[in-house]
Amino acid sequence: MSKRILVFSGAGVSAESGVKTFRDYDGLWENHRIEDVATPEAWNRNQKLVLDFYNQRRRQLNEVFPNEAHIAIAGLEKNYHVDVVTQNVDDLHERAGSTKVVHLHGELKKVRSTSDKSLIYNWEGDLNAGDKCELGSQLRPHIVWFGEALNQDFLLSAKNAAEQADICIIVGTSLLVFPAAEIPFYIQQNCKLFVIDPKANELNLPIKGKNVFLIPKKASAGMKEVVEWLRENGQ
Repeated sequence: MSKRILVFSGAGVSAESGVKTFRDYDGLWENHRIEDVATPEAWNRNQKLVLDFYNQRRRQLNEVFPNEAHIAIAGLEKNYHVDVVTQNVDDLHERAGSTKVVHLHGELKKVRSTSDKSLIYNWEGDLNAGDKCELGSQLRPHIVWFGEALNQDFLLSAKNAAEQADICIIVGTSLLVFPAAEIPFYIQQNCKLFVIDPKANELNLPIKGKNVFLIPKKASAGMKEVVEWLRENGQ
C-alpha cells in the first residue's frame, strides 16, 4: 500500500510562476489594499472595483504556467497517495497534473451565487455586474475573503489528510494565515515533515525532532531536494 503524502502549499509555490503573493512585503496585493478588494465590506462598498480586480487576476492565469515545484508535487502521485491542500486560489497545481487538490481559500476560476453559496460555477472569462445565478442573484468571485469562514467540509477533508499522512511537505507558506495554517498541526508525531521556505528556520512547526527536515530554499529547489531524498531513502 503506497504511503500517503500531504502537501500543504502557499503563495511561495506560485510566486515562481509569476503569480503575485496575496500580501506582498508592502501589505498590498497587486497595488490594492486588501481591505478594498478582499472583504465582504469591499464588495458591498464598490462591487465594480472588486469584480475588475478578480477579472484581472483571472486573466493573469492565462499568462502563467506551472513551475518545477508544481510539476514535482504532481509527479509524487506516481508512487504515493498525494493530497494537496493549498491556500492558493490559482489552478496551477491542477494544470501540473495534481488530481486531489483542496483549495481552502477558494478558486479564481469559479464563481458563486450571492444568495446561495452552494451554487458554484466554473468561470473562465470576466465576471460582470448583471451575471446572475439560476436563482436570479448576482454572482461573485468564489474566494474566501477576510472575515468569511472557510468551507467546513474542505477543512475536515484537509484535517483527515493530515492525520493520515506518513509524510508532510509544507512548501511556500509562512503558516501565519489561520485557520488554514492549523492543518499541518494535525499530522502525527511519527510523520516525516519537510519544510520548504527561505525562512524555514523561523517558522512555528507542528512537530519537532528527528523526523523534521528544514529546507531554507525556494519552492522549486526545495521540492527537487525532497524528491531526491525520498528516492535515495526508499520512502
